[in-house]
Amino acid sequence: MADDVIAPGANHADTATGKEKDPVPPFGHRRIAQPIHSERPMKIICIGAGASGLLFAYKLQRSFEKFELAIYEKNTDIAGTWFENRYPGCACDVPSHNYTWSFEPWTEWQATYSGSKQIYTYFDNFCNKYGLRKYCYVQHEVVGAVWNPSKSGYDVSVKDVASDVVFTDHCDILINAGGILNSWRWPAIPGLHSFKGPLLHTANYDESVDLSGKHVGLIGNGSSGIQVLPAIQPIVSKITTFIRESTWVSPVQGLEDKVFTEEEKQQFRDNPDVLLEYRRSYERGLNTQFGIFLRDTSIQRETRNYMTQAMKDKLQNPDLETKLIPTWAVGCRRLTPGVGYLESLSKENVKVVYGEINEITPHGCVCDDGNEYRVDVLICATGFDTSFRPRFPIINPAGKNLQDAWTEEAKGYLGIAAPDFPNYLHFLGPNCPIGNGPLLSAIETQADYMLKMCDRWQTENWATFTPKMAAVDEFIAHKDQFMKHTVWEEECRSWYKNNSVSGKVSALWPGSTLHYMEALKDVRYDDWSIEYEGNRFAWLGNGYSQCELDEKADTGYYIRNEDDGPFLSRGKARKVETKHGYNVDKGGANFFDALTGKAAASRL
Repeated sequence: MADDVIAPGANHADTATGKEKDPVPPFGHRRIAQPIHSERPMKIICIGAGASGLLFAYKLQRSFEKFELAIYEKNTDIAGTWFENRYPGCACDVPSHNYTWSFEPWTEWQATYSGSKQIYTYFDNFCNKYGLRKYCYVQHEVVGAVWNPSKSGYDVSVKDVASDVVFTDHCDILINAGGILNSWRWPAIPGLHSFKGPLLHTANYDESVDLSGKHVGLIGNGSSGIQVLPAIQPIVSKITTFIRESTWVSPVQGLEDKVFTEEEKQQFRDNPDVLLEYRRSYERGLNTQFGIFLRDTSIQRETRNYMTQAMKDKLQNPDLETKLIPTWAVGCRRLTPGVGYLESLSKENVKVVYGEINEITPHGCVCDDGNEYRVDVLICATGFDTSFRPRFPIINPAGKNLQDAWTEEAKGYLGIAAPDFPNYLHFLGPNCPIGNGPLLSAIETQADYMLKMCDRWQTENWATFTPKMAAVDEFIAHKDQFMKHTVWEEECRSWYKNNSVSGKVSALWPGSTLHYMEALKDVRYDDWSIEYEGNRFAWLGNGYSQCELDEKADTGYYIRNEDDGPFLSRGKARKVETKHGYNVDKGGANFFDALTGKAAASRL
């Protein structure tokens, strides 16, 4: 090495004298003695070991080296909603083979709409396959987080549920993967807890309660209620189902009773490409449905006519048709495939009571028709707190609590961040595509975005990153204007609008899931306020590249025979990434294929 070349970790004086000393960073900054983009240690706390938390751990582990991750999970095991929800009939409302990570198919699904216990198995296998349990601390509930200005991070209060002891941990970056449908709630009905029989909630279900031969009351006809009714109807003596509002029940005519045979599973095991095309076929169908959420589109009208007739065919009861088929558009509330639900309403042991419950007595429900309906067991399928307010206080540098900031309206940035709350990111935040199309692919997009922020924090001496209030205000303004053209703003009671009839749409993204994936592909750094730890260019370091420090690296790696680099315009790059020109008529599917399952069924 020439005398005038400074080696990594040395200063000029060391080189000139030939003495080996501990490097002293010039300019008084520790990073200047390191090569460009050196990774500093990074501590991340993630709240929740459900699907989002596990995916974050997987992607962090796959791409990063110098990090410490603690995932605090309040339950006794991982998998979040698929560990918690064990009510009869609980299942995913999209086809099982499409309720997987895009890169992690599974050949062992038992049925088209597999139950919650098998979905738990999928995420448990995923966790074990990639060794993610080492990051997970179960029975550890986060109860608060406070910004620590001296450390530019959060002091997080964690309760050890088993010992009821609260301790404090610190992180540079806080990730909230607690989920939107997580904080379940009892219905606000007078006298609820005066009921003398077993009182159950679908999100906190007691499996030890035997329903055999009992008269069961079921409150609610949302997604959970639609699954519970046909599951328990054959085993109970009678069901009185209390319904206060109409709802669209999506037909699944092609595969509603589909169970995968061992031969079909083996075909998937032996032929990964067959399974890949099966999954893509459904995904194409799911990704063609966004037009039904827009007002006055032909697909909205066609879908409404189709589903109206499908519901009539299954109900075969003019009175139920009048009460249950909505006057508002398909998609105003979340669409739920009702496997066996509509048929169950006409069974001899099922009584439908339409209207409001005024009071609950020790023996049953008093409704607005003046009658008391006595039951042995009462099941509340009444949903969750969907306000997006965190379950615990999160305090920012100004001493403001996010719970208070989002009391009136949850104003967030692109579904992943909150203004004035630095180094805080969340999965499935307000106005993300939780009902716009395939969900898990959107979660993957959020994880990738978050890790781009983590990478910049780690390699470019960021101290804090926060979405600008101006960017959030303009995003909310755009979202509000867009929603006027959607069916979500029609007058129907929906958790998309925080369980209101005519409130702002706070849950959904102003576009399709594919639109969201493209919107978050690149980080808009101009929407973020960045503060640095010292000089913003300290990351340039000692003048050496990372390549020069790797003795096995090819320092001429950029010399090649042809230009094989990525296209730098979005238009050209998109055509390559999405295989533009693929003929969807050859193996594709439209919305009605996805609705009925016919397209994918024909490929087995």
